[in-house]
Amino acid sequence: MNRPEVARREAFGTDETLQAGERDLLMHRIRKNLREHDAVLVAHYYTASDIQRLADETGGIVSDSLEMARFGYEHPASTVVVAGVRFMGETAKILSPEKRVIMPTQEATCSLDIGCPADEFAAFCDEHPDRTVVVYANTSAAVKARADWVVTSSIALDVIRHLHAQGEKILWAPDKHLGDYVQRQTGADMLMWDGACIVHEEFKAVELEALRGQLPDAKVLAHPESPAGVLDQADVIGSTTQLLRAVTELDATTFIVATDNGLFHKMREAAPGKQLIEAPTAGRSATCNSCAHCPWMAMNGLRNLDAALRTGADEIHVDPAVAKRAMVSLGRMLDFGREQKKQIAGAGDA
Repeated sequence: MNRPEVARREAFGTDETLQAGERDLLMHRIRKNLREHDAVLVAHYYTASDIQRLADETGGIVSDSLEMARFGYEHPASTVVVAGVRFMGETAKILSPEKRVIMPTQEATCSLDIGCPADEFAAFCDEHPDRTVVVYANTSAAVKARADWVVTSSIALDVIRHLHAQGEKILWAPDKHLGDYVQRQTGADMLMWDGACIVHEEFKAVELEALRGQLPDAKVLAHPESPAGVLDQADVIGSTTQLLRAVTELDATTFIVATDNGLFHKMREAAPGKQLIEAPTAGRSATCNSCAHCPWMAMNGLRNLDAALRTGADEIHVDPAVAKRAMVSLGRMLDFGREQKKQIAGAGDA
């Protein structure tokens, strides 16, 4: 994606032009409409700070994609408002077909989703019928419907270790960097789809090494969607939730963070005394000056969130037949996660 297109998308949802009075009015009206429409707001860590604050203040959640889906499913509200990107809205609808699911804008998509068209992916799967199909959550409902398993970054290692132990060969999509990391950690036989996140792929290993030289006491935190050269330098590799936990648990005072800078809002709340530095995206091999924020996440703003609640626009619909098939792969992930929690709880009681 070229920079003018990214800039256009960023401008669509940005609240930078809001005056203080308009911001306060919008936030007041959104709180009111959430109550009146029996709606709960679930927001991803990469959305704007105002959106995250609203979710927290109104009884919603700010989290990673797996916890967003679980929360919306378990919450009694009849309407789930998903501030994130389209695959997150689709997942919420698949898990809760009886609920109304709306988004600030359905134009908010994901480079991983776009880069894995359902028809091309189905053909790829058909060429390798002997492999168990595992797809990352950052995919369309139609791609999930073709898969045997869905995983998020927080559970991918455990699921692949489980499948590898059973002797299964894996067909993995769409993020090649996450897939490479999982393969290196587990030793599993994995055939990769060639996809990448436009944010995480821009983090630069050479420039990160130079920055670490300037800040020798800093800890490097990296999301596994980042390239291998970045991950090889990381002190902690994990999902957004795992990186957030690392900021609070490690005794370092300075962190270089290789993930979307939207996570910095929650990191600063959790560890206000820590210094957070974006991992470098600029350098000799750079294609942009700063790519540390998803242009589609930036499309979630107070204005379009307010409009969605008032008008019911941007409601998510998933074909019931597709949703039924996708629920199989999603259900396996959720069941696996629940069983893990039971085992951990049992070990703690022993």
